[in-house]
Amino acid sequence: MKGFITKALHVTKQTKDIHGALRMPIYENAAYEFASSAEFSDVSLGKIAKHVYSRSSNPTVEDFELHIKSLTNALGVLALGSGMAAVTNAILTLVKAGDSVITTKYLFGHTLTFFQKTLPNMGVNVKFVNVLDEEEVKNAFDKNTRVLFLETISNPQLEVANLQNLSDIAHSHNIPFVVDTTMTPFYIFDAKKFGVDIEVLSSTKFISGGGTSVGGLIIDHGIFSWDKVELLKDYYQKAGHFAFLYRARKEIFQGLGAVLSPTNAYLQTLGLETMVLRIDRACQNALELASWLQNKKEIKNTNYPFLEESPFCELAKKQFRYAGSILTFEVESQETAYKFMDNLKIIRRATNLHDNKTLIVSPYHVIYPFNSHEEKMELNIKPNMMRLSVGIEDIEDIKEDISQALR
Repeated sequence: MKGFITKALHVTKQTKDIHGALRMPIYENAAYEFASSAEFSDVSLGKIAKHVYSRSSNPTVEDFELHIKSLTNALGVLALGSGMAAVTNAILTLVKAGDSVITTKYLFGHTLTFFQKTLPNMGVNVKFVNVLDEEEVKNAFDKNTRVLFLETISNPQLEVANLQNLSDIAHSHNIPFVVDTTMTPFYIFDAKKFGVDIEVLSSTKFISGGGTSVGGLIIDHGIFSWDKVELLKDYYQKAGHFAFLYRARKEIFQGLGAVLSPTNAYLQTLGLETMVLRIDRACQNALELASWLQNKKEIKNTNYPFLEESPFCELAKKQFRYAGSILTFEVESQETAYKFMDNLKIIRRATNLHDNKTLIVSPYHVIYPFNSHEEKMELNIKPNMMRLSVGIEDIEDIKEDISQALR
């Protein structure tokens, strides 16, 4: 099988349902029985691969992970309860107190809070750099650096860095490159091709089938040699190339309880079957809408990486199939922005991304509500800016809704 959609529909199962169901059933239960005490012991010791308790693994969740593994050609996949769980579990697998992480302040609000507040409170030093300035990135590395982290397209600034160059910099220091691909999931962006070691993303978005359920993914692309990571050397002795995944699942994931529910895993596996169709439609809508908004006199500073006027256009087209379905624009004032949003009839005021429906939000007030005005200005987030997650509606209906709201 070569085609993405065909693979999503017909991925080979390691375990087939005993009744021949075309989709893995929902195993909504906690514990699993064993034929003997000896088998129970062997499974607990890892000598036999079976499910013991659904906080650790579950047949429906495993089926979802195997689908993702097949579609990404990854070494392994860990499905979690949310995109934030994916971010936090991936980073905590790689760092301890006294270590440092390099990242940027151009991050989704809750991710930024994790790096600004949670990690420092755990004794981890976080260095914030401009990832567009590769010399600044190089100079940020020191003997305690353990991770370089960023988003493929920053949310909501829509900034695009040169991911291959940043990967080369990280690898020159024997440091793994961890990237959040929520804005550009694996049909849009081939993370392994651009040197991404660990891919994290929210499966709540495009994968779920339109905001049906919350989930997250950690994908190990099998590039990095984990024996180079001091924290993982003992795990490398046990699990070899799977050292990161071993610690992530057996220690961090199980200890923090970031479990994905079987029902959500089922919904997201189902969402994979139509993901490409929805991505194609939403991203084509987004580009057409961004181009159209540029010609509206009431709108200013329309931002979408595939627009020819964007400073990131050439690089974005080199790295991504599409620039996602998120765009931003500004109006005259915060008061105008609120009045405009309140006048919309089809577009919904909601904070998710990559829903089937077009959604609008004011990042200044909704995504960064507790940051100071000065911090928001530093992050290039203005009170009159709106973020639009373009859906799969007929494009003329989206345009008409915006036009009538502007009137």
